[in-house]
Amino acid sequence: MKLIYTGKTKDVYALEDGNYLLQFKDDVTGENGVFDPGANTVGLTMEGAGKAGLRLTKFFFEKLAVAGIPTHYIDADIEKATMTVKPATVFGQGLEVICRYRAVGSFLRRYGMYAEEAQPLDAFVEVTIKDDARQDPPISEDALDMLGILTLGEYKELKELTQKIAAIVKDELAKKEIELYDIKFEFGRLADKQIVLIDEISGGNMRAYKKGEYIEPLKLEQLMLED
Repeated sequence: MKLIYTGKTKDVYALEDGNYLLQFKDDVTGENGVFDPGANTVGLTMEGAGKAGLRLTKFFFEKLAVAGIPTHYIDADIEKATMTVKPATVFGQGLEVICRYRAVGSFLRRYGMYAEEAQPLDAFVEVTIKDDARQDPPISEDALDMLGILTLGEYKELKELTQKIAAIVKDELAKKEIELYDIKFEFGRLADKQIVLIDEISGGNMRAYKKGEYIEPLKLEQLMLED
């Protein structure tokens, strides 16, 4: 295997067969030792976070496969905290696509003059550029098109996929009486240009609450996968 990318929460290796291996780490995003899925820095290390994130990712990616939603997922090895995926090219230098059901995090920080904390949002989708130096700025549909990052048609497909995937995650959490407040995804293109979900779906990239109390990533995995 050849290490080709070191990320905040995962390392990426190239395999001889043309696929890739994602190595999940115990690092999670946040600031000053406080977890925040919207942060663009590693805030803390949580023992077991890598395997927990992979377990939940495997659970959700397999749910998406049943629903006919395309992803880059091939298989996973929980004990080694690794996931094998198809090669995919990101949009531009990387985008994050957020689906919001309640006003929290950066949405509330930006629009607090008009929004109240935790007020309902109707599966609101927004796209941000992965750019740590500029704190992952939001970008509009028109700007994405004019800058050549993705076309208007691709944006429409991306938005529809985001809302479909978020709805599946939301419904699965609701079975455990857990409410999804927001979640972020990453997408890419396969060799045939098909747009697919990439990266992960774990407690590290969503905010979920039970009876109004925030659930930490490790606890969320435990609650979701317990019998």
